Amino acid sequence: MSLFLNKEDGYFSLTTAGEVAVIILIAVLVILTAVISTRVKENKDQKKSPFSTKQLVFSAVALALGFVTSYIKIVNMPWGGSITLCSMLFVTMIGYWYGPKVGLTAAFAFSLLQFVQDGGSYILSPLQACLDYIFAFAALGLSGFFNKQKNGLLKGYLVAILVRGLCHSIGGYLYWMDYMPDNFPKSLTAIYPIAYNYAYILGEGLITVIIIMLPPVKKAIEKVKEMAVQA
Repeated sequence: MSLFLNKEDGYFSLTTAGEVAVIILIAVLVILTAVISTRVKENKDQKKSPFSTKQLVFSAVALALGFVTSYIKIVNMPWGGSITLCSMLFVTMIGYWYGPKVGLTAAFAFSLLQFVQDGGSYILSPLQACLDYIFAFAALGLSGFFNKQKNGLLKGYLVAILVRGLCHSIGGYLYWMDYMPDNFPKSLTAIYPIAYNYAYILGEGLITVIIIMLPPVKKAIEKVKEMAVQA
């Protein structure tokens, strides 16, 4: 269809050139963020930089861990979605460290990485792409609103994954109902995308919560946060 998009059976997907273009765009955004951060820091009025070097480094490492572990799939669902090796945790930790501004920015970057990871498969419309990728994964940054609360990581993580599931469920209801099994009760049609999407999201969530509540892991997470926020 074009240099960047293929169209087949009414669906759009990224070509190799399209994937490269998206990766370049992400790289440019990261570089621009770093440059703007540096320029603001050097401003004569001594205003505080919105993103410090430490924040960029820790966020980049967490995003990399989240992206890599998203490839490690414990359970792979038939129509998209999977239980991964706690990939959502690494993204929500950024918000837990630095609050909603940095958390949402990093989660938005993660949403673009997820879009590239899937090759932009099955793009039906801009809204569908946003619900399945941009809004859904950017929601992981909502953990930042709980970073100063007791058990903030746990609360933020649960809220973030529930909102992610909501985005996927809305997208599923609007665009993917043709894949509902024939034996699923027609009277419960609206429930199907909720059941499907929360099956893997809450599955991974349960595994993650059990892990982060283990005393040694909990202690290690708090130690990492201390390192991340130290001036």
